[in-house]
Amino acid sequence: MLELNGIRALHAVSTSGSISSAAAVLHLTTSAVSQRLAKLEREVGQTLLERHSRGVLLTDAAKLLVDRADKILALVDETEAELEGHRGAVVGQVSIAGFPTAARGLLTGTLTSLVTEFPSLFPRISELEPDVSVPLVIRGDLDVAVVQDWFNAPLSLPPGLSRTELLDDVADIALPASHPLASRETLDLAELHGDRWISWTPGSGCYEWLLYTLRGYGIEPQIVHTAGEYATQLALVQAGFGIAVIPRLGREPIPEGVRVVPVQPLLSRHVYAVWRAGGDRRPAIRATIAALSKTAQTTL
Repeated sequence: MLELNGIRALHAVSTSGSISSAAAVLHLTTSAVSQRLAKLEREVGQTLLERHSRGVLLTDAAKLLVDRADKILALVDETEAELEGHRGAVVGQVSIAGFPTAARGLLTGTLTSLVTEFPSLFPRISELEPDVSVPLVIRGDLDVAVVQDWFNAPLSLPPGLSRTELLDDVADIALPASHPLASRETLDLAELHGDRWISWTPGSGCYEWLLYTLRGYGIEPQIVHTAGEYATQLALVQAGFGIAVIPRLGREPIPEGVRVVPVQPLLSRHVYAVWRAGGDRRPAIRATIAALSKTAQTTL
């Protein structure tokens, strides 16, 4: 008989691409995931993973199991949701992920609220970008994801998901204090033509959004430095190496020598929670969504 733990482990490896990444998703050690996979191989009597220099590859037998896993795990989730809903207790585990500033600005407060109000609930928090977290929600490896899209670049969500709006997060422009426009109360985006920009890492959604937005206002961006962390971006601004877009959600203290100025047109991103359709029949997921909404109301 195939055990669900092994199927979940294989499913997570297929989704994330490696055993170590699967372990992070499942909140297990790499050794524990390997043990579950080895047990599953013994149960099916076939090799499921082939090791190579860049990680692991799924065999044909593993791909067959993964194809079935979507249906199996969806049915298990649906059954568990119905049982929990029937019981009505907010108990068990619930997994929540958010992009970095949401993890700092929303998830910490949500976690505090949940563990205080529901001592028998065990929420687990992960920091993940939407392009990673949304597929995990669809596959049933993650319960709730906090995601974002920008006002002029909506995120296309696949079918089978429910969502609720949490907040609109406004972004400002960070400039060195020596910048000619640093003393202004507001800026027009067009006034920043010719400035050097500090942006997110190439290939990220926010990097592509900045290119798209600036070009939409007739600015050909000169992105001279990139960094995934806002603290690093602000340090580069402080040193006079460029300007940056800095959202308000989860904003770290602004260092001395940096001015943060609102900009027109308003740059904002929509922040919302997504979960599998019907998943909110589970009291744990309903409680999580309510806690996220409550935390969002007191943020910014």
